[in-house]
Amino acid sequence: MELLTNTLEKIQDLDRDAMDQARKRMDNLIKPMRSLGRLEDLAIQISGITGKLHAELDDKAIIVMAASNGICEEGVAAAPSDVTLLMTNFIGSGVSGVRAISKTAGIDVITVDIGVDGDVSEKSVLCKKVKSGTDNMAKGPAMSREEAVRAIEIGIEIATEEIQKGRKILGTGEMGIGNTSTSTAILSVLSGKAVEEIVGVGANLPEAQVSKKAAAIRRAIEVNNPNPEDIIDVLAKVGGLDIAGMAGVMIAGAANRVPVVVDGYISTIAALVAERLDERVKHYLIASHASCEKGAKTASDLLGLDPMLNMEMRLGEGSGAALAFPIIEAASQLSRQMLTFEETGIMAV
Repeated sequence: MELLTNTLEKIQDLDRDAMDQARKRMDNLIKPMRSLGRLEDLAIQISGITGKLHAELDDKAIIVMAASNGICEEGVAAAPSDVTLLMTNFIGSGVSGVRAISKTAGIDVITVDIGVDGDVSEKSVLCKKVKSGTDNMAKGPAMSREEAVRAIEIGIEIATEEIQKGRKILGTGEMGIGNTSTSTAILSVLSGKAVEEIVGVGANLPEAQVSKKAAAIRRAIEVNNPNPEDIIDVLAKVGGLDIAGMAGVMIAGAANRVPVVVDGYISTIAALVAERLDERVKHYLIASHASCEKGAKTASDLLGLDPMLNMEMRLGEGSGAALAFPIIEAASQLSRQMLTFEETGIMAV
């Protein structure tokens, strides 16, 4: 808990002076005012995060947290739980969706076994296992409070280490069969919405089985009675190790003034966890894409972040974050590569 507490204490507000400077320059670049739309907002946010007018985001990485979920015992997913182990190996070896997209954008992918049930054979995967998957939350807490905190702190440790190596921007991703169930449970508790309003098909669960999934999630909430005012309690009782780890990455990014790109539904739930620990964290986050998982919009609205892309994706892994990186990097280059009207000697339009 000490690492989490100390890291939260380091988080500061965005640098308003840097943002004002960036906004002034953006308004005077050789273009009609606001003609670059949300790219301009991104550029200003990046200046606020980094404290720099000309931020370089060329050293980038996505941290993928992999963990198994005990709720799979309830038949909430189309794929068996051991697919988590298989896909963790595939992500680590470079043949998954996030790896294919990341290669095109020069993004490194760090795969972390934070709670996979089984031994990951791929040597590139970091073994940081808190436990071999969570317990079945439909019967009791998914994990202890101490395990939830430890998983957050692992995310902090890994992200901080990457930042110390020179990473200028991070992204989050995950792998864990059953994690749309844990995400929906957390979202239901935090939003007050009924499970049935936000539960989705996840990885292609047949519609006929969605009601079974909803019943298992609802039962988990009833059995555990998580306190919505205590986010660690919620995370421990109905969450996942992957969600906790990603929340830690986001907290570390905020503490070190490094932007963190949020992937889809599960990553957004992790962002809600991080934001409940310190609301300033969300100002260091960039929402990449609008997942088409049913609860995703509710999660984004609750967080107060508007995703930049809508590609009708719901893969996870950090795939949507990887797609967004080039756009974010482009935004960071506007003030550096473009001239102002004053610098060109022509009149503003």
